[in-house]
Amino acid sequence: MKLMELTLTDYLAELRSESPAPGGGSVSALAGAQGMSLLMMVCGLTITREKYAEHHDTCRKALEKAEAIGRELADLVDLDTEAYLGVSAAFKLPKETEEEKGARSAAIIKATHTATEVPYRVMELSLAGLELAGELMDKTNPNAASDLGVAGQNLSAALKGAYYNVLINLPGLKDQSAEEAFRDTGMKMVERGTLLLTIIEDYTEKHL
Repeated sequence: MKLMELTLTDYLAELRSESPAPGGGSVSALAGAQGMSLLMMVCGLTITREKYAEHHDTCRKALEKAEAIGRELADLVDLDTEAYLGVSAAFKLPKETEEEKGARSAAIIKATHTATEVPYRVMELSLAGLELAGELMDKTNPNAASDLGVAGQNLSAALKGAYYNVLINLPGLKDQSAEEAFRDTGMKMVERGTLLLTIIEDYTEKHL
């Protein structure tokens, strides 16, 4: 089952079920994908208006970037759930003998690394989206300022939500240096994203 191929009704039903996946990681990726789609719409509403011809080139380039980022975020909606299921499967491996215990432990750590790397990638892409949104301020159709603002909110939620999913997996890495690297670089991305969101909010509210 591919989450991105479900209807919205079926997706929400799957999300509210007792199954732990899809969960916050997939939701974060989807929020990011929504934000990028909104940025694409804002660019489109600028490119199609001759009144904003001076910004057409900027918006065309931004549109290409937004499409690529949004496509990868959409892919990560399913990849996050698959990563979680990988961890779950590793925990179910046999552990009767010492050899089985060793193989199970190694499988859990490997699967946990994947489950950490997926939301970390969501963070990277969401921050790139926020950077792009910041670059588009005052270079797009002002009538779509609210849409640019909502894009920023979605991307910020994606960034912070993905960071939560990175953090919850860190103890399972069994690698202090890797844990510190994910935690520290992740926090720096959240701090940068928070600053960008504040700037985007200020811009949006001035144009409403």
